[in-house]
Amino acid sequence: MFSSSILNLPNLITLLRIGAIPLFLILLTDERYTEALLVFVVAGATDSLDGAIARMTNTRTALGAYIDPLADKLLLVSAFVILTFLGFVPHWLAILVISRDVIILVGFAVLYFITGHSITIRPTFVGKVSTFFQLLTVTLTLAVLHNPSWYFPFLWNATLVLAGGAVTVSGLQYLWRALLWLNQQDQQGSSSASAEHSSHREEERQQYSA
Repeated sequence: MFSSSILNLPNLITLLRIGAIPLFLILLTDERYTEALLVFVVAGATDSLDGAIARMTNTRTALGAYIDPLADKLLLVSAFVILTFLGFVPHWLAILVISRDVIILVGFAVLYFITGHSITIRPTFVGKVSTFFQLLTVTLTLAVLHNPSWYFPFLWNATLVLAGGAVTVSGLQYLWRALLWLNQQDQQGSSSASAEHSSHREEERQQYSA
């Protein structure tokens, strides 16, 4: 159940998280890595905070349902783009992260134009795991930039592999769910057309028998 009040605390926190993205990017490109790390950690923490407040106070809104995941995507994608451009994150991981989101968004937009119906995007466990490892990758990168002695090759490489794997599996899962949804829409359309045809035939039969 959604609350009718749009301007509530959870939505305000989400909007502040979106507003913090330019600040984070400015600090990062200015090589102020400690401040960038703090901003990113705080922004990431508010992701759980706004959702928890919305559930506890029963103040969930339709706006919040859209802007909360949007804030996460904007933060992560912008972080990966800049960190890759600066040479701190492998290109292949950034390509996987960005391609996944672009393919999903474009794919769902195409489905809407084909069917005239919008598909409901619900987070999955694999999707949450993917988001976690993306956040961990960015956090570890910023932490090493803050203090190079915190670099541990095994942890770094393992995080990259897990993040890449989770992103790939999550993307495939969303595409599979989209195909299942499209098949369901097609079946419902066929059933409706068949029912309408049967009803029309029944009306004709009654007219001839009258």
